[in-house]
Amino acid sequence: MKRIMIVECMQEISSFNPVPSDYSYFGVQRGAEMLAQRGLNTGVGGALEVFEAAAGIEVVPVYSARAGSAGLLSAAGWAQLSGELRAAVAASMKDIDGIYVSLHGAMGADGELDPEGWVLREVRALAGASVPIVMSLDLHGILTDRMLRQVDGLAIYHTYPHVDFADTGARAARLLLKLMAGGLRPTIARVTIPALVRGDELITKSGCYGDMIREAQRIERDGTALAAGVMIGNPFTDVPELCSQAIVMTDGKPEVAEAEAVRLAKMFWPERHRMQGKFISLERAIQQAATMKGPVLFTDAADATSSGASGDSNLIIQAVREMGYPGRVLAQIVDEPAAMAAHKAGVGAEIEVDLGGSLDPARFAPMRVRARVKLLSDGAAKLETMRAPLEAGPTAVLVFDNTTVVVMSRTVSLFDRAMYYANGLDPQDFDAVVVKSPHTEFHMFDQWVEKNFNIDIPGATSANLPTLGHTICARPVFPLDEGVVFTPKPVIYARS
Repeated sequence: MKRIMIVECMQEISSFNPVPSDYSYFGVQRGAEMLAQRGLNTGVGGALEVFEAAAGIEVVPVYSARAGSAGLLSAAGWAQLSGELRAAVAASMKDIDGIYVSLHGAMGADGELDPEGWVLREVRALAGASVPIVMSLDLHGILTDRMLRQVDGLAIYHTYPHVDFADTGARAARLLLKLMAGGLRPTIARVTIPALVRGDELITKSGCYGDMIREAQRIERDGTALAAGVMIGNPFTDVPELCSQAIVMTDGKPEVAEAEAVRLAKMFWPERHRMQGKFISLERAIQQAATMKGPVLFTDAADATSSGASGDSNLIIQAVREMGYPGRVLAQIVDEPAAMAAHKAGVGAEIEVDLGGSLDPARFAPMRVRARVKLLSDGAAKLETMRAPLEAGPTAVLVFDNTTVVVMSRTVSLFDRAMYYANGLDPQDFDAVVVKSPHTEFHMFDQWVEKNFNIDIPGATSANLPTLGHTICARPVFPLDEGVVFTPKPVIYARS
């Protein structure tokens, strides 16, 4: 039997969220607990399906730590997490023939700005030089030189909004099995592109970025490459190697890997201007919405919890109130004090609370409201796409004026309708819905709303990238700087 180790460490952070995350943000699975991901749309779920269908393979699940997007991971949180992961890997390394590592790629910790590189370096040191290691990555990951020096292969998400978690894990698993069978000479070419991108053109089904991804898929499928992808990084993770990049892996053909990576990078560079956010002011959006039959969507990408924001922006609900928007409004917010006050008062009670600004007061001033407590819950739900659990903590539905707000105690991903549904609310029953995510799957909102307003307001994940204040990433980089010049310089990684 060939023994394959599975390790997972996933979080995406915003360096501009003032609230640090810690160890408690992570859901940790040890050993056989990871098998609970069977059948789920996760990287580990997809890999398990491939490994368990292969003859002569024994799966050795070791350690999984998954957290929702948040602020920079604290030094203490990283010390505990990294210590547990390394100890678990060390204790299970005997007679391991291959290793699959499931990563996001946009982590960041106080004192360690390349956590994934650290994980891979430690796994490699424990495994030795001869054991093949394959990783999977989100296309929003920041693939670093240190990461590439540790691995033999990789698989990268090909969809945004992401729906191919399990498919990416399965591609990584099949690649690892090929490497374990012997005969391959993995060669990876990397071309870094000094550009940060955001906006509708990144939707892979309809945007120009999707055309580049389909080229990466084509060269994977026709045998030109063993793996390929175009990574756009997470522009909110302010770390030294933040950039976009083209990645191509071949079987012992460095010249092909280089040429294809350069070609993909050259496709990307001229489109960088298109791949920026397109906004409307909050005032103008509300004015237009008030004249529409609706329903309409107010996209608050600047406070996208799935990208690492705090989730406590009240700017939209405050503006619809002040401007007298006449329709029924549905919104979400993270505000533990308000949620706890509602739980203390009980369903049906009238309470007066400050709403919003509890986590990021420099950006959002608390908004005083008198509201009726319509519903209370434990904040448990499941993501629509992944079916992964959400734990928002004590949650309340508050109603005031023409506005209904789901108030959560903890930050969770809000890129679908899960938290609305879990609290007895159907977005289609309202005239205006606030979504704290840059994009959602088409059928969730865009299919049935009259207009999706992408609003330009402050927040830790604003797509108006020059307003964020990057201080760590390499410069110059578009669009933070003027006159950025790009000359493709492929770098080859080939472990002997």
